[in-house]
Amino acid sequence: MLKLKTKWFDKWAKKQTVTDRLLLETIENVSNQLGTNNLGSGLFKVRTPKIGKGKRGGIRTFLVYKESEKAIFVYGFSKNKKDNLDKNELKYFKKLAKDLLAIENSEYERLISLGNFKEIEEK
Repeated sequence: MLKLKTKWFDKWAKKQTVTDRLLLETIENVSNQLGTNNLGSGLFKVRTPKIGKGKRGGIRTFLVYKESEKAIFVYGFSKNKKDNLDKNELKYFKKLAKDLLAIENSEYERLISLGNFKEIEEK
């Protein structure tokens, strides 16, 4: 399975101290349908814990997901900064999800080498 994060998400996650280990747990939660909201078009909203705070005081991450194929983190925010995506943001991210799912895995190798995406490290 391809496990990626966008360049923007990677920078944001570092500021929020969201580790690759937490992202891998989040992907597992999506696989098991735990604490997730399927927003349609392959876009999922997931509660992701912050270190030392748990899911409740944590963050919301948005990922594009297709079982056994792709998991791509595209956006996130702290729950205390924002409640949810607005209607236009949701529309945008659903379109983005469709577009990202249409890209062949081999093309992602090129996009990673260009710095547009970063692989999630399994440690």
